[in-house]
Amino acid sequence: MSNLRLLSGQSVRLVMLSSLLVLAACGKQEPQAGGAMKVPVSVITVQPQSTEVFVALPGRVEAIQDAQIRARVSGIVNEINFQQGSEVTEGQLLFTIDPAPYQAVRDQAAAQLKRTQADLQAVRALSQRYAKLIKENAISRQEYDNAVAQAGQAEAAVAAAQAALKSADIDLGYTKVVSPINGRIGKSLVTVGALVSAANATQLATVQQLDKVYVDLTRSTTELAQLRRAHASGELTLTPEGAAVAQVLLEDGTVYQPDGKLLFSGVSVDPTTGQVNLRAEFANPDQILLPGMYVRVQLQQGTDTKALLVPQQAIQRTTDGLNTLMLVKDEKVAPMAVTTGVQVGGSTIITKGLNPGDIVIVAGFQKIRPGAPVQAMPWKAEVPAPAGQAPATASPTADSADSAAADSAKK
Repeated sequence: MSNLRLLSGQSVRLVMLSSLLVLAACGKQEPQAGGAMKVPVSVITVQPQSTEVFVALPGRVEAIQDAQIRARVSGIVNEINFQQGSEVTEGQLLFTIDPAPYQAVRDQAAAQLKRTQADLQAVRALSQRYAKLIKENAISRQEYDNAVAQAGQAEAAVAAAQAALKSADIDLGYTKVVSPINGRIGKSLVTVGALVSAANATQLATVQQLDKVYVDLTRSTTELAQLRRAHASGELTLTPEGAAVAQVLLEDGTVYQPDGKLLFSGVSVDPTTGQVNLRAEFANPDQILLPGMYVRVQLQQGTDTKALLVPQQAIQRTTDGLNTLMLVKDEKVAPMAVTTGVQVGGSTIITKGLNPGDIVIVAGFQKIRPGAPVQAMPWKAEVPAPAGQAPATASPTADSADSAAADSAKK
């Protein structure tokens, strides 16, 4: 009986030991299967390419011409002779100020001129008569000199009366306020019956020329110094056309057409901000750019003949604020710290840390880690789709790569 019990205990221990060996064997096989799986990722092979380099700067739109229409004579506004917000031409009548008092002054000046002209005619005839009598010694020399002096005084009086008449004509003309330029006029700042003053130069309206506009920019002296060093070292080459190309980015992110050109860069630095003023000019036939509008301007810096470009989505930011790229080396993930430059379209120029021929992971980051084996697949940018449809892709993206990884894991 005791032998039977001993045999049963040994059998139970043998069964338990066999089960533990089987479980241990299964536990060892799972990591091997998981470690051998390669996660599909989308990659690009970086090669140098010639790229136009732009820098984005904040700007403010200004009108080419901004004419403030102001009163040059005092009086009551009789008429408003334009449609508010319409296009006006140079010399077009805008306002009419009561001309009655200025017409009266003008008539008075014209009458004064006629009287002085009549006086001049009388003293001039007397002077001519005395010129004959003095030769015959019929009058004294004093009488002749007085006649000549009176003729001169009469001529001066005529000249003064003519000037007064001209001044009266000018004031009378100012009662009809006209546009000094071609452009678009805003709202009327006065109404019919309002009293305007020449002494205070009452503003009546504003006319702005908008077929062309300026965009005023600011840039730090540090960035200008870096740009000069890049040109001096040959890292960037100047454009052969001379004037730098400027592009406006509208509020919705689209690029405004047509392109503009940089007119000048300031020669003095603002002591409060340490920045230099720049100005670009843009054609504005459809009047999309309006004075006072805030825009972003891409200003051409030159051409980088050996630029290394990667899509922006490939750049990862670490917790310490550094930029990194995930490279594929020996079919494994290798992180690389990089230094980024300016953005060009949807890509970024890498200035340090990346070499020509490196394979950069662009999509499929969710299932990878440093040192993990991966399967590289070519990546292409999304193809724009018609409005209302999702964009199509020409190659596997992050989602498709993740789906492929899930399928492999299931298998």
